[in-house]
Amino acid sequence: MNKPNYLTAEGAARLRAELEELKGPKREEIAKRLRFAIEQGDLSENADYIATKEEQGFVEGRIQELEQILRNAVIIEENHQARQVVEIGARVTIQEEGFPPETYHMVGPNEANPREGRISHESPIGQALLGKKVNDEVTARVPNGTIRLKILKIE
Repeated sequence: MNKPNYLTAEGAARLRAELEELKGPKREEIAKRLRFAIEQGDLSENADYIATKEEQGFVEGRIQELEQILRNAVIIEENHQARQVVEIGARVTIQEEGFPPETYHMVGPNEANPREGRISHESPIGQALLGKKVNDEVTARVPNGTIRLKILKIE
């Protein structure tokens, strides 16, 4: 059994759109480029052919990856009410001592992007926060060492 891939509805829609682009227009474009390269003759020294075959391999691999992610997708329900504990889908405001508060949306690893305010529930900080309540203090091991965070708000 494959583990679930937690996605927001928006994230799942983005991945489906990417998959459709790759399976349709991108595959067609690569097929045309391959046909053109094959028409040029000697494939052993045809850089366009070699590069296009490599790109084709990448695209086919990405298609398989996206299909697997979407096959095991669990959509995170948006809940704009206050939550009692940090869980996947929650927005949590935390503060490290000496720094301003920051708000993060707890998402699955396929959508994580800390610069955009989305952290994975599998990340060190995400794991430390899961199941905790407002005013709890947690410790997370990060690449620079250990940090202590206080949970200010959960929604």
